[in-house]
Amino acid sequence: MAADAAGARRAGVVKPSYVVTGASSGIGRACVAELVRRGAHVWASVRSDGDEKELVRAYGDAVSVLRMDLRDADSIEACGRRVAAGGPVRGLVNNAGLARPGPLEYVPLEVFREQLDVNVTGQLAVTRAMLPALRIAPTARVVTVGSIGGRIAGPMLGPYHTSKFALVGLTDSLRAELAPEGIDVVLVEPGAVATAIWSRARAAAEDVRSLLPPAGLERYGAQLAAAEHSAARSARTGVPPRRAAQAVVRALTSRRPAPRYLVGTDARLAAVLASLPFRLRYRVTAAKR
Repeated sequence: MAADAAGARRAGVVKPSYVVTGASSGIGRACVAELVRRGAHVWASVRSDGDEKELVRAYGDAVSVLRMDLRDADSIEACGRRVAAGGPVRGLVNNAGLARPGPLEYVPLEVFREQLDVNVTGQLAVTRAMLPALRIAPTARVVTVGSIGGRIAGPMLGPYHTSKFALVGLTDSLRAELAPEGIDVVLVEPGAVATAIWSRARAAAEDVRSLLPPAGLERYGAQLAAAEHSAARSARTGVPPRRAAQAVVRALTSRRPAPRYLVGTDARLAAVLASLPFRLRYRVTAAKR
């Protein structure tokens, strides 16, 4: 731990320091690459030995790896202490998360709770753990990777949409509460990004299908099939993770960051759809027979 702190302080003499959660792949990994490319030191959180070794191999001393699980409060608090011991941090990127598909009528409540625990409660826990290091920086930012799915919801991703709508409220409240201290809180709202989350969502949808009772499969089978097709399309056509990472870095480094950043044409179109009158919006998003 002492070596970690010393290394971060040495880096901090010439390099700004940032924390990125969920850094093993996708947007998180792209954020690490973009920040290191710009000369920053990154505290990057992962959960496995393999991911830790890969980050060290790729980035060497530019990255300090944190072993963190958003479902484990002790691991979050321990990482917060390590980071604070390393000196000031200019930005936190709350990126780690998961997506649990399925019809809300049948999604096990423990799965629904896990979705909220990781995507909402976990984000707050990490933010609280990193505030001591953020507060001693000359300027500091908290950037949370949300989703356009926090503005508009559709079928078969109810747990995920619920968590992302909640994340909007969490981010807005944090922005208001931390404003007197000069800590900007920003929400990045990507549309479809070509990451592994879509292949994991497809696999999870297949698991849901296998567990549905006959009546549930009759009611929701077609909607599940449509959701799987949509996930496959998003994996093919989503913007590259670097596009989202560039928006995150703009939020971290701009002199006056916008409160929200949309990423992708589909996100912009969905934002327009979200502004439509409720009846029209719901007619568009409702599942079709």
